[in-house]
Amino acid sequence: MRLRLGLLAAAAAVTVLALGTANAKEFRYSTTGDVLGLDPHSNNEGPTNTMKGNVYGRLVHRKPDLSLEPDLAVSWDNIDEVTWRFNLREGVTFHNGNPFTADDVVFSLERQQQENSDMAFAVNTVKEIKKVDDYTVDLITNGPDPILLLNMPNFYIMDKEWVEEHDAFEVKRDYSTADYAQVNANGTGPFKVVEWVPDTRLVLEPFEGYWNKDGIMTNITRAVFTPISNDATRVAALLSGEIDLMYPVPLQDVRRVNADANSEVMEGPELRTIFLGFDQWRDELMDMPGTGQNPFKDKRVRQAFFQAIDIEAIKRVVMRGAATPTGLMVAPGINGFQEDMNERASYDPEAAKKLLADAGYPDGFPVTFDCPNDRYVNDEEICTAVVPMLERIGIDVTLNAQTKSLHFKKIGLAENNNTSFYMLGWTPGSYDSLNPLMQLMTHPDKAGHGDWNSGRFSHPRVEELTEMIKTEMDPDKRMGMIREAFQIHQDEFGHITLHQQALAWGVRNDTVEKAIQRPFNDVDLRYIVMK
Repeated sequence: MRLRLGLLAAAAAVTVLALGTANAKEFRYSTTGDVLGLDPHSNNEGPTNTMKGNVYGRLVHRKPDLSLEPDLAVSWDNIDEVTWRFNLREGVTFHNGNPFTADDVVFSLERQQQENSDMAFAVNTVKEIKKVDDYTVDLITNGPDPILLLNMPNFYIMDKEWVEEHDAFEVKRDYSTADYAQVNANGTGPFKVVEWVPDTRLVLEPFEGYWNKDGIMTNITRAVFTPISNDATRVAALLSGEIDLMYPVPLQDVRRVNADANSEVMEGPELRTIFLGFDQWRDELMDMPGTGQNPFKDKRVRQAFFQAIDIEAIKRVVMRGAATPTGLMVAPGINGFQEDMNERASYDPEAAKKLLADAGYPDGFPVTFDCPNDRYVNDEEICTAVVPMLERIGIDVTLNAQTKSLHFKKIGLAENNNTSFYMLGWTPGSYDSLNPLMQLMTHPDKAGHGDWNSGRFSHPRVEELTEMIKTEMDPDKRMGMIREAFQIHQDEFGHITLHQQALAWGVRNDTVEKAIQRPFNDVDLRYIVMK
């Protein structure tokens, strides 16, 4: 693979124009930002995970209807309450020609379980992995695990020989020329990376040695991914035919795209929940130096912020109706969603002012609001709308909106964790409520927990319940535990839940025969067919 680090001097629009000489089976697509790196065990971020899935194999693959199918494992069985046996596929090779065996699975699990791996949550319950023979492994969990299989699509298999050859066992978050696995890729997936110019383009081609060519529908001979952060430029590239698919379509441009004879908008529900979080762990808020105070440690302040936000106005004006307000950290369709708990605390700025006064902040306080401007649908616009709502109750808000790579670096626990108040969105990788409980609502003091709990919300009973939920095999008992944990989080105003955004993809109908839109908003190249 050829790699050049750094930005090209040309603007994104010029970059797209340079890609205009596509052949009939070249697929050109775009979203708001680039991948955060190519290491499959590093960053847990939607578009980055999507790219991993095109390049790397897993033991189990998730189909568009969310069901599971064999990938690098041909079958599996729970041979006792803590032991899962996976029978591996023979005759599979990595992109560099190395054979896939059980040694790669054992090695990959050990690598993904590293403390610095953002993907450790998926294999957190595995206490031991044993190689039975070259094509059989046993995963032994530290207790019964009701959702081990649901997490397996997030367990990416790397080539042990290739990683060791390039001294790349250590998982790192940021890509650089020194981090070999972040800027190079060698999987067993249907596509291989042939070029990556960060923030400019990522080029993939079909892997001729892919084991399951008959099991995928795609006919593309080359895929060119071009991040375009500017909404207008991205829409213009679609309408001019310079790209074949883009997402998200800005809500204000849906009618315009649909009005074009050669383009259309694919719309559907997404399982992602957008929310805001607070710093609940520092004794002194970073925006209040010298005071010794952190207002967000007081539940009344968190509730005041919640009740100051007019979610219906955001839905109507900012999201143009394409959002579903939520009171829970998970969406309908996620196992553990509680329909009767999905009510939000009422919008009531006067009550919010009283709560602030009762907490000792009648005149409010200053806070920096960290927000991405190229990750979620209308993310910066949502944050911009929230600012005057909070100012109305006396909060002095400084909005810090920036590109997603800088945003995640600022709010991430593994990096700076340098935030007081922030936006984040989350789709549980397992489609089960244990995932957000572990990742967003428990303390990051053990592997697989709190990786994106940037405000470090923690409650003793939620911590206890989460450990119980991990191993409870009775569905009714487990659901009751999830319900109790969610109720505590809701009562404590641990986060400000906003909404589930709608999916909107713009597709050229003169070049694309078929594109399957999955509810986790990713472009799986297996399901793209060109005319």
